[in-house]
Amino acid sequence: MEGMTRTEVDRAESNDFALGNGPLRPRDAATLILLDNSDAGVKVLMGRRHRSHAFMPGKFVFPGGRTDPADSRVAAAKELHAGEVVKLTGSLRPVSAVRAHAIAMSAIRETYEEAGLLIGTRGVFATGAPGWQGFVEHSVQPSLDRLRLVARAITPPGRVRRFDTRFLAAWRSDVAVALPGGGPTNELEELVWLPLQDAKEADIPSITRTILGELETRLAADPGLRPGGTVPFYRMLQNRFQRQLL
Repeated sequence: MEGMTRTEVDRAESNDFALGNGPLRPRDAATLILLDNSDAGVKVLMGRRHRSHAFMPGKFVFPGGRTDPADSRVAAAKELHAGEVVKLTGSLRPVSAVRAHAIAMSAIRETYEEAGLLIGTRGVFATGAPGWQGFVEHSVQPSLDRLRLVARAITPPGRVRRFDTRFLAAWRSDVAVALPGGGPTNELEELVWLPLQDAKEADIPSITRTILGELETRLAADPGLRPGGTVPFYRMLQNRFQRQLL
């Protein structure tokens, strides 16, 4: 998608995003790319959105969603690695360390809500924050230390919904509890583990395919996803979808 004009991006994403005069300011959001390297080759967890949804119906996506105010007030058993804090706070459209914590926590919360996977460590956990009661009930302390920022993208202007999305990655081994019935929101009607190449060929949004390509390149050079790695940042500048590095 790099270098495409706004018209070209609109055309490419016409089946993924509704165009309109919606909110102009992008909202913070986070997505979790959960990886499994237990078999030959890396697999990625993806879920199919219900076809009845107005936003990307029937598309395969990563678990994720908007950052909620309460996410900043929920403590983590282990905080983000310092190298990841630097990348999340950023020099391009920077945010505070508190906001970076909230964004990372929202990726964990959304993965529980949509996929029924609780990332962290087993242990007593207490909070009154909405959206986090599953961690209380299943005695899981959410943990951020294994999360790695692998990409960032801002939805181009002219969409009904716009998000400033941070794509974070973690490993399947970081899941403390996996609920057999999936997540409580039932937003994803099908959860599958796909090899990276198969995921790129699935029915996915254009930006998701771009991010998977970036992840594939990074894993080839850095299989363990060391903290503080280079992060591609996609956004519309001067009428072109541009890639910058954080």
